[in-house]
Amino acid sequence: MSTTAAVGLIAVFVVDLINLFYISRLGEKEIAAAVGFAGVVGFFHTSVCIGVTIGITAVVARAIGAGRRADARCIATSSLVLMVAVTACVGIVTLMFLHPLLRALGATGDTERYAARYLAITVMSMPLLGVGMACAALLRSVGDARRAMMVTLGAAVATAVLDPILIFGLGMGVEGAATASVVSRCMLAAVGMRGVVVRHHLLARFDPGRLRADARLLMGVAGPGVLTNLATPVGAAFVTHSIAQFGASAVAGQAIIDRMTPVAFGLVYSLSGAVGPILAQNLGAGQFRRVRVALRASLLFMVFAVGAAWLLLALGQSLIVWAFSAEGPAAALIHAYCSWIAAGFFFVGALFVANAAFNNLGRPLLSTGFNWARATLGTIPFAWIGSHYGPAGVLVGQAAGAAIFGTLAMVVAFRLAARLGPAQDAGASLDAAPVPEAGSASALAALMPPNADDA
Repeated sequence: MSTTAAVGLIAVFVVDLINLFYISRLGEKEIAAAVGFAGVVGFFHTSVCIGVTIGITAVVARAIGAGRRADARCIATSSLVLMVAVTACVGIVTLMFLHPLLRALGATGDTERYAARYLAITVMSMPLLGVGMACAALLRSVGDARRAMMVTLGAAVATAVLDPILIFGLGMGVEGAATASVVSRCMLAAVGMRGVVVRHHLLARFDPGRLRADARLLMGVAGPGVLTNLATPVGAAFVTHSIAQFGASAVAGQAIIDRMTPVAFGLVYSLSGAVGPILAQNLGAGQFRRVRVALRASLLFMVFAVGAAWLLLALGQSLIVWAFSAEGPAAALIHAYCSWIAAGFFFVGALFVANAAFNNLGRPLLSTGFNWARATLGTIPFAWIGSHYGPAGVLVGQAAGAAIFGTLAMVVAFRLAARLGPAQDAGASLDAAPVPEAGSASALAALMPPNADDA
């Protein structure tokens, strides 16, 4: 599940990185910095979509695991309607306050102007992004990891083809990059809907009468999920603001790191989305031992994935600096990140895995709490102290806060999994526990979150 999801995710992130590569070849550090500022605003948008998909995955996968496929189809339809409504509202609000947002991040002059031009084109295509991501979540909910991968892969290919044509061939510059992003989101939504509707018949006829109930069910997980995921861009915004004081070159270096990190750690990013349906389906089926096994395996998988990515970054740092024509503060920041700061992603990965457990085991507010604690207490004071030692100090401070809260979150996640049900004997088969029948009292009990007093 993680590997196939990573292929699609990394394809999207690689295209973002190539996009920045093309932009950097225009020879204006203000444009590269503008893409960095626009990326922070776009990060808020993506985080909203991810938060809603967390609710979609958890609720639909749990219903499927309990054998309630008809309910799952109705919820899936309502989830797409909800996603379109939420993303349209966010897009409109962003467009209304575009320049104040960019100025708050530290963008000024030409940098602000370029960033605003980019976002003015992309921001109203948010519903397309949301539909595509929701469809990928629905496909993962039924275990179709390959088609979920193809959703993002198709969008990535479209961007990779259009970027050089629009940016250089037609001389559109930053507007060309934005136009390519809009076309990519069209592809994302089209491929996703095809897999959901044609292949799996996951959508029922829309019933306005049950929209409110379905929305309440989805937002029970998606609401905290959105709040959880918004914490990360809030922390990223403070980091960008802190680095902006060191000039456009430092912001350009941070933009390169922001695009490079999800490419290098794509397996870790995909892990949190991949393990969610596995935890939710086994919780729905009453297979508590499988939940614990999946959580342990996820942590081990994350450790190896981060170690391999860190090694590649350390070995390839000079090539990265050369490829993006980085100089001065930008080059120094990239070298520092690749050499040793990237190791801090061990703890970010631990937080990802813990959040997946919280969201799918009936404790979404724990995920919200830990993410916001990391984004505020674990970022602002540490990054502020680090800023006294240059732009690299800001990133070191951010990594130190992640180490504290990532470790705490993982400890709590394992304690939560241990209290789901009586542990099976060590020699018991994973398949030994009976699966509750749909509609039975035991099945309903398995679907209910644990008592709030246990938190």
